[in-house]
Amino acid sequence: MLVNAIYEMKNYPIVLISTVISPLSLLAVVSFVSRGKLFGTAIEGGLIMIFFSSGIALQSDLSHLKNDFKLQDMVVSSPTSSRLYMGGMALAEIVYSIPGLVILIVLAGIYLHPSLLQTVVLSIVLLLMFAMSVALGFMLSTFSNDVVQSYAFSRLLSLLFATLPPVYYPINYIPSPFNYLAYLSPTTYAAEIMHSATGFLNISSSLLVIDWVVLSAVTGIILFIAVKKTRWKDV
Repeated sequence: MLVNAIYEMKNYPIVLISTVISPLSLLAVVSFVSRGKLFGTAIEGGLIMIFFSSGIALQSDLSHLKNDFKLQDMVVSSPTSSRLYMGGMALAEIVYSIPGLVILIVLAGIYLHPSLLQTVVLSIVLLLMFAMSVALGFMLSTFSNDVVQSYAFSRLLSLLFATLPPVYYPINYIPSPFNYLAYLSPTTYAAEIMHSATGFLNISSSLLVIDWVVLSAVTGIILFIAVKKTRWKDV
């Protein structure tokens, strides 16, 4: 947390702007285009983007520390496990994203007025998204040999999973048959659950169950693959 978040935020305040501008810029664009009608879903989309992008950003940070500072070599030779290392780095990414999170949470509280049940549902979905992206980012970082390559992967995955899918607006805004392509992204299922929970999207109970099953299954599969296939001690 100190190395990867607090020191960087303290010494280079410009990084605070970068953590805020991406989710808020898309929120502003969607809100302006829809004349405020999609402001609520755009807030939820911003939260999804922050949690997913934070986890994926772990890839480039870990690659930088591994390849440029050889930190992972030192961690491997210590009693620290890969899970503990990944957990600490994941927590650092959350700290790094606090400025954007605070703004979006305040906006959600003012505009959405979520109940306790809605808050629990939204929190579970966002934690699943974060766990999925952290596992994916950690796994890819162990295979990456260059931080430039990692940055490219991070930008590509953030675009494919947090920008192109209908997370800032309901999926019914996408005309058929293109809406079916959106279901290739797990963030679509997360967004459907959040939009449904807060009343911005009306879907049947069976579809909502499918969304939960798919989101949980994809998260579990990616976590399993990350644990089994991640190269840790032979990098």
